[in-house]
Amino acid sequence: MDQEGDKSSDAEGSAKPDGGRQPVDAASVTPVPAPKPSFLAEPVYLAELVPAPGGGAPRVAVHQGPPPAPPQNQQRRYVKLPVVLFFATCFSTFFVGMTGWDFLALISEPVTMLRENWWQGMAYMLSVMSILLAHEMGHFLQAVRYGVPASLPFFIPLPITPLGTMGAVIALGGSQANRKQLFDIGLTGPLAGLALALPLTCVGLIMATPLPASSDASLGGMHFGDPLVFKILVAWLRPDVPADSRLIVLSNPLLFAGWVGMLVTGLNMLAMGQLDGGHVAYALMGKRSYWLARGMVLASIAFIVVTGQYTWSAMLGLIVFMGIHHPPTANDRVELGLGRTVLGWLSLSIPLFCFPPFPIVPS
Repeated sequence: MDQEGDKSSDAEGSAKPDGGRQPVDAASVTPVPAPKPSFLAEPVYLAELVPAPGGGAPRVAVHQGPPPAPPQNQQRRYVKLPVVLFFATCFSTFFVGMTGWDFLALISEPVTMLRENWWQGMAYMLSVMSILLAHEMGHFLQAVRYGVPASLPFFIPLPITPLGTMGAVIALGGSQANRKQLFDIGLTGPLAGLALALPLTCVGLIMATPLPASSDASLGGMHFGDPLVFKILVAWLRPDVPADSRLIVLSNPLLFAGWVGMLVTGLNMLAMGQLDGGHVAYALMGKRSYWLARGMVLASIAFIVVTGQYTWSAMLGLIVFMGIHHPPTANDRVELGLGRTVLGWLSLSIPLFCFPPFPIVPS
């Protein structure tokens, strides 16, 4: 009854000339034009009641309004710096691959070295940059897929090292991803990198010329240590190679690029902090992964002290400085499913196969 009374009073009020509402004539309504398609921005159409002159019935006017404002939380993605660092790293890896880290030969005969070794530098640059780019784009594309904020990859050029680079990183808003999304973003990068590193390593091993252990090393009395996966591949692809021979040398660009890819993948899959392995471990175990991270830090400290591999101290210090405990996700209750769970636990064994604990050792 109250609703009916409201309708009656509204009808009576609409007939009053003293400011009451007046009925809208359907014939006076201006039709809304169909919006034209746009590939740049969707136009916004606004409708409003416009009073007619002389106290007649109002009409509906439609006009195009301003374009919609972008979301306030949308972050600007920097492009210039990642592009500059990418080409700088291409140059540094080409330089290292061409010179074989022999700066004296470059100074004495730069033209000869460039003419004779440019293909070696190009092969190493293309191989190692492809591995690193596949790794980082695996993270980036998954983040874009899930709408998680992520920067373009920042490559790190470093021509003063035999590798020519310190890899690459992306800035990721991991706290805005749920448990399953974090798992996919964290694991896709290493798997994409391995998808290129493994075939390049196999081709490099097939083409490699073994060097006797007594020969002069390429790093002034030092040589590169083999990860476990290299030992397995050598036994499978090159049974003719003696056990004390060396295959990983700077003059073999494909094999050395594969070695760098294994090093980067194995290091990133350590289950600590913001490393890829830390993402996977937190997705699998939640806050229980903190105990795993603490145990790995203690084991790393003990390994460095006992073996004297102090070159890893800076990397371990950086990981500890960034925090060994992974922050919570946007939703830790999302289920991973059986497939992701099995794949995740298997992936945590990647450092055992790919990470060389003694990367550069005396001959």
